[in-house]
Amino acid sequence: MIALFLFGAFFVLIFLRVPIALALGISSLIVLVSSSGLYGLEAVTDIMYTSVAKFTLLAIPFFILAGVIMDHVGISKRLIDFAQAMVGHMKGGIVLVTVLVAVFFAAISGSGPATVAAIGGILIPAMVKSGYKKETAGALVASSGAVGIIIPPSIAFIVFAVVAGDQIPITINRLFLAGVIPGLLMGVAFIIAAFYVRYREEKKGFFHADDHKMEKATGKERLDAFVKALPGLFIPVIILGGIYGGFFTPTEAAVVAVVYGLVVGLVVLRGSLFKSMYRIFVDASLQTAVVMIIVSAASVFAYIITTEQIARDLSEIILGLSTNPIVILLLINVLLLIAGAFIDAISAYYIFVPILLPIMIFLEVDPTVFGVFMTVNLAIGLFTPPVGLNLYVAAGISGTNIIEISKGVLPFVIASIIVLMLITYIPVISTFLPDLLNVK
Repeated sequence: MIALFLFGAFFVLIFLRVPIALALGISSLIVLVSSSGLYGLEAVTDIMYTSVAKFTLLAIPFFILAGVIMDHVGISKRLIDFAQAMVGHMKGGIVLVTVLVAVFFAAISGSGPATVAAIGGILIPAMVKSGYKKETAGALVASSGAVGIIIPPSIAFIVFAVVAGDQIPITINRLFLAGVIPGLLMGVAFIIAAFYVRYREEKKGFFHADDHKMEKATGKERLDAFVKALPGLFIPVIILGGIYGGFFTPTEAAVVAVVYGLVVGLVVLRGSLFKSMYRIFVDASLQTAVVMIIVSAASVFAYIITTEQIARDLSEIILGLSTNPIVILLLINVLLLIAGAFIDAISAYYIFVPILLPIMIFLEVDPTVFGVFMTVNLAIGLFTPPVGLNLYVAAGISGTNIIEISKGVLPFVIASIIVLMLITYIPVISTFLPDLLNVK
């Protein structure tokens, strides 16, 4: 009864377009007051405070700040110029540029919407100029931006490690490394889907294959673009190399990324960086506040799920539907795909990890694999209507409405679901790199 009341109130508020954090908080408060009276509210502030007062979560504001700094100093523009110099002249080269830059910027920001915002303003007009429809261009950027929560460093993996860590030992280091191959597979899937869309439009006579090709860059132009892009290309090397080289933890790596970004900004922009500092810190603070408010509200929701034995009961119901691991994993993927279309990744972790992780343990599924395929599910939700955040960011940049861009995203959703099935049923895709490097 409590479970029905809790989830019922939450989804009613979601459909009423109440912000996620408020929906989580209000539904939790309703259940606490109805079950324990006003005394039930005594624990709320403690739960909310302790949920965000964790050393591991310090990585989130610092990675967000690093991403904002890199965007302000023009790193994304330099990465785009470098990618265009290398592959822009090829047939469909703008597609390769879009996905490659999304992957590189994902290794800076750790966020899907931030990746879309950083690269969309340049690449969506470039794709339109190359002959693609606005909705196709917006759909590719929205989809590619979702790689931002799969490729390390990933804010999503940090939150998953914190939530799952209450039940099992799991490290951010292992999750980060486990996301590399799945993230690259997603990128390849998006490229294939974009080439399919291009082929389909060519068959309809929308544009001709060679009408919009860029001129091939000279060796000097490529070298110049490479030198200018070096500060951005070094970021994943410094962050991941430092983590797996044992020089610093993921949280310390986030701080290093901020310092590196400031140094790059001083070198690239010199004095003008100081003029941007106020805007940089305001943007980073707003993004961080959104994440932390959701974390604190979701922690109260998760507290009720755990203490009222809702997680145990729902786990037993799911296991009672089938004894076949293949069927159960498929059902869980369907559940997460639907959930991801309505709620953000952070909220989903706090709601579903307490319910689904015991099932994964029962099925003897590696928690790392579970973390990766759950994150991929929620990444797909970032560009799936009706609430996909990436869609709204890309629609605003491309000047299309949400209905048009939702139609354009269908081939990319199909391609990413195929990758999701591979990741779910072939665990070695996620575990190969961590096991190879003996990262526990």
